[in-house]
Amino acid sequence: MTRAFDRRAVPDDLVLELVDLASRSPSAGRSQGWNLVVLRGDDTETLWSRTFTAQSRGTFRWQKMFDAPVVALSFADPHAYLARYSEPDKVHSGLGESVARWSAPMWTIDAAFATMTLLHAAHDRGLGALFFLVDKGRNDVLAALGVPTHWELLGAVALGWPIDATDSADDPARGPGRSAHRARRESREIVHFGRFRSR
Repeated sequence: MTRAFDRRAVPDDLVLELVDLASRSPSAGRSQGWNLVVLRGDDTETLWSRTFTAQSRGTFRWQKMFDAPVVALSFADPHAYLARYSEPDKVHSGLGESVARWSAPMWTIDAAFATMTLLHAAHDRGLGALFFLVDKGRNDVLAALGVPTHWELLGAVALGWPIDATDSADDPARGPGRSAHRARRESREIVHFGRFRSR
């Protein structure tokens, strides 16, 4: 995850290319309920000014994060799934009746797949990317952007050209976050062959 960005713009064509790749992620019934609201340049202030106070922004460790030229808010649309599963070839499932009929929220799962694919696609094109939650000021952001009330916000992706973090020893704000030093679980700790087995 990149937390230090160059201010150079990311061309719209490149953003659209990344989204095209990400849109090929799995989608239950090809419901395609993933949506992005993309803020560019000065429009990113719509997010930053509503999620940070002047004080919290001034003391924030990752100051260069605010230089990201693109911030894309990632949404899941459950109504797209209800509509799709009300169509003739899916209506027999009963899943078009209500979100309560679903044993898992596939709209959220599919939007998460697409968001992760977007992160990988950005990396493959030489961009830096950072996924983060939008918590404080969330409702103000959604209202300011005119987002439909039934869309579910997963979080935001900051995109841009990364600043080289090779000097992170001299500038801790450019290095990895504190969580990056936690040990990664090994495969044998994750996999339960045949059935669950307590460790």
